[in-house]
Amino acid sequence: MAPRSAPAVQPTRTTDLPTQRLDIQSIRAQIPALAQLVNGKPLVYLDSGATSLKPQIVIDALVDYYGGCCANVHRGVHTLSQRATTLLEQARETVQAYIGAPELHECIFVRGVTEGINLVANTWAQRHIGPGDEILITAMEHHSNIVPWQMLCERVGATLKVAPFDTRGVLDMDAFAALLSSRTKLVAAVQVSNALGTINPVVEMVQLAHAVGAKVLLDGAQAVPHGPVNVAALGCDFYVFSGHKVFAPTGIGVLWGRRALLEAGGPWHGGGDMIRRVTFEKSTYAELPALLEAGTPHIAGAIGLGAALRWQSALGLDLIAAHEADLLAYGTRLLEEIDGVRLIGTSPNKAGVLGFVLDGTIGAHPSDVGMLLDQQGVAVRTGHHCAEPVMDFFGIPGTVRASLAVYNNRGDLDALAAGVQKAIRLLS
Repeated sequence: MAPRSAPAVQPTRTTDLPTQRLDIQSIRAQIPALAQLVNGKPLVYLDSGATSLKPQIVIDALVDYYGGCCANVHRGVHTLSQRATTLLEQARETVQAYIGAPELHECIFVRGVTEGINLVANTWAQRHIGPGDEILITAMEHHSNIVPWQMLCERVGATLKVAPFDTRGVLDMDAFAALLSSRTKLVAAVQVSNALGTINPVVEMVQLAHAVGAKVLLDGAQAVPHGPVNVAALGCDFYVFSGHKVFAPTGIGVLWGRRALLEAGGPWHGGGDMIRRVTFEKSTYAELPALLEAGTPHIAGAIGLGAALRWQSALGLDLIAAHEADLLAYGTRLLEEIDGVRLIGTSPNKAGVLGFVLDGTIGAHPSDVGMLLDQQGVAVRTGHHCAEPVMDFFGIPGTVRASLAVYNNRGDLDALAAGVQKAIRLLS
């Protein structure tokens, strides 16, 4: 399966919206979890930024694997093992096509973004970053793109630099450029902020980083569910995303990296399948992707990820982006009209996130608002969203975060707004 040619994720403007529309009712009918009642109310699920709901086709793929060819992969000669291996490698081909990876074996199955970033930190970065070198991140990063680099800097004597953002949640590109130098060996940045929804200008960031000789890792966890992504167009050196945010099972994700960099990092975990030959005197290692996939993989998870990506692609990635842009604009208007609501993250280029607090005389803690919304059947996330530095910047303990997916509709946002208004009345 050849990599598809697709643009990097870009904000969708109203004038760019396609005339064709998705059949949202049909899509919702494919999501079994949406049929349930929560606290006697129809479920309104607005927490896809944490974990997306799963379409029946993904659930069926898991059942088919466990109920049919429930066997291990790669080394078995019997039929079930070969069938499982075929399904796993077909899923890898789907990933390659979905993100436009130049080579199939550059797509490594990991548990998710957290493991993918830690893998890079403990292989390539461990070998190529040392005393006096610098790593540049942004102030809007998820903890998974902060802590591994702090740990690495402590081990090797490097310095962690942080590019700021403004009160809208827009990255300060002048400051970002000024922090780059010949000492910068790696830029690790989020493509779409999980706490703010900001779409960062990652193509420009990559170009600036490469101009000083730095490599670039992009966290695409919040980008992949919302529209087309192409690593060749982005120009980055490493890209990571998690399956559970893109309609696939938990515990599966992808690290893509340029072959030369993945090979230069060497192995991370030792064990079965990542070796060519083992003796007590010395072991030699397998080629990619086995080099970085020690042990039995999450076979069902990978198969489910392949099914999820094919399902999303069949819907139309541009149509998904347009639908969610409409929902984001609609939800923003509804919340802005409610007295006492302050939106956190107002970048003109956003995707899929509506974060807010209750200000003024209300001043309710986000968790209180979240519990009151849950009583109305509205599921949102509250807290710091593993982005504590973002909350510290705004001087708040956290936000109420409603996050969107393709199966949401305007009615969900109407329910959110009504629930917030009721919460304000109860808390005032």
